[in-house]
Amino acid sequence: MRIVYFTQSIISDWNNGNAHFLRGIVSELIARSIEVSVKEPIDGWSLSNLKHFNGDKVVKDFHENFPLLSPEFYNPEKFTPEDEIGEAQLVIVHEWNEPEIIRKIGEYRKQNSSFRLLFHDTHHRAVTDPGSIGSLDLSNYDGVLAFGESLRQVYLKKEWVQRVWTWHEAADTRIFKPFEYGEKENDVVWIGNWGDEERSFELHEYIFEPVRELQLKGNVYGVRYSQAAIDELKRCRIEYSGWLPNYKVPRVFAESKLTIHVPRGPYVEQLQGIPTIRIFEALACGIPLITSRWNDCENLFTEGKDYLMVSSGKMIKQYLRSLLSDSQMANELRAHGRETILKKHTCAHRVDELLDIYDQIRSR
Repeated sequence: MRIVYFTQSIISDWNNGNAHFLRGIVSELIARSIEVSVKEPIDGWSLSNLKHFNGDKVVKDFHENFPLLSPEFYNPEKFTPEDEIGEAQLVIVHEWNEPEIIRKIGEYRKQNSSFRLLFHDTHHRAVTDPGSIGSLDLSNYDGVLAFGESLRQVYLKKEWVQRVWTWHEAADTRIFKPFEYGEKENDVVWIGNWGDEERSFELHEYIFEPVRELQLKGNVYGVRYSQAAIDELKRCRIEYSGWLPNYKVPRVFAESKLTIHVPRGPYVEQLQGIPTIRIFEALACGIPLITSRWNDCENLFTEGKDYLMVSSGKMIKQYLRSLLSDSQMANELRAHGRETILKKHTCAHRVDELLDIYDQIRSR
């Protein structure tokens, strides 16, 4: 079997969370002797920003850490689907591709019944910018992979397509696993991008102020932080360490006593039940996790056993004190959270689901 995946980038995870999941999926497909090609545009925005802010060496580092993951670049201005797709049986197109690329691939599918075509949505634009998704030409696609049931329902209600499957993200357990490390250097670590003011208030309430008031040692990683945000971190005596290659996250988690997850506003209010990949990765690494309130309406995890959930700044300060002083409580969270990931939320599980979906659309 041959699969072709069109992505923004697999090399760069600069503000590109899909790269985390895609690396794990491709690695698993390769391990099963399935031929897979990843296509990304020359000078895509994620890779361009990564090299602009961090230099070209980061590309070499990626290949050293993922020697089997070598994308093929195409020129969007000279794009021809038949040249890029070749003899593939399954083609998947991520939603951050250019609309014209998405349309051209669909047109080629209309003329060619030798492969099946899926659209992959791992973002909240369907509800925060519905015009950008609704204007895409998906009429010739065999269906959509949505990374949450609530997103699946959006596609169905708006009648953008007829067939949509829920395909959650998951942890690449080849990379995300407990990392042996000595003395913990930080009390709290948070890994996440600043974004578009989608959770600024929550970051202050659940991370910045609690760390400052409890006089904890904290560290923050991520991109797109405004100078005002960096100044606020300094005021709270939290170290800001900038972009972190995702494959280095397990070591950073190992250096810290616990981590915090603060979901973006759209996943709390409009797309409930979507945890995004940070939760999967943290639990896979066996680090105690506290998350601000979100509705796990799909029952992916067990609150209180996989992680602790809080709904106020006062509550998180209580949990921080408890976890930092009670090693048994912390160890129980570590063990249960990782067990949950290994049971049902690895990239191997998601490849099983993908192949089952392919069998469904192939048999039509």
